[in-house]
Amino acid sequence: MTDTARILLADDHAVLRAGLRLMLASQPGLEVVGEAASGAETLGLAETLRPNLILLDLSMPALGGLELLPRLCKIAPSARILILTMHDDPQYLRQALQNGASGYVLKKAADTELIAAVRAVLRGEIYIHPSLTRSLIEGLLPDTQITQTTDQWEALSGREKEALRLVALGYTSAEIAEQLNLSAKTVETYRARGMEKLGLRNRAALVRFALLQGLISPE
Repeated sequence: MTDTARILLADDHAVLRAGLRLMLASQPGLEVVGEAASGAETLGLAETLRPNLILLDLSMPALGGLELLPRLCKIAPSARILILTMHDDPQYLRQALQNGASGYVLKKAADTELIAAVRAVLRGEIYIHPSLTRSLIEGLLPDTQITQTTDQWEALSGREKEALRLVALGYTSAEIAEQLNLSAKTVETYRARGMEKLGLRNRAALVRFALLQGLISPE
């Protein structure tokens, strides 16, 4: 994270954006560098402004947040994406994590949680609204499969565990490679091999597993 984090606000409600801008501007080390009111605007500004963080609403005109996520990850791969939404359905949360989001905050809790969520995501952590954490992991796997996956985790190599934990926290392969002093290709190998051994198909499943096992914190 740079000394001043550059933030792009993406929400179709101008009044909400104004309030968010004021809230974020009052915090040291945070700067709002752009505002978008539609999906197309968000894509354009993400490409030109290269923000460190994109604060993204799921209900955007024409192109919704869930559709935007994978495209934003390609256009601005170094940007963290924090969802700020009214949707408290765990299914939205699962899809957001699967599509590349690093955090999920409900609008009704923005006044108390947003700054903490922004700083956590900028540190490379995953932030999930506390009321949704239980729903995310509850009923994910039958008890027998949880035990089996836990045993498989213990069977992973140290490097595979390190790589997967950092993937679950939201780090890119390049960032993990830098931290572990490896090549990005080697990190991808550890990631793919570890996911296969655990029987996990995507990052969302990995995040849920990591939360369930206490490998990462929801905040």
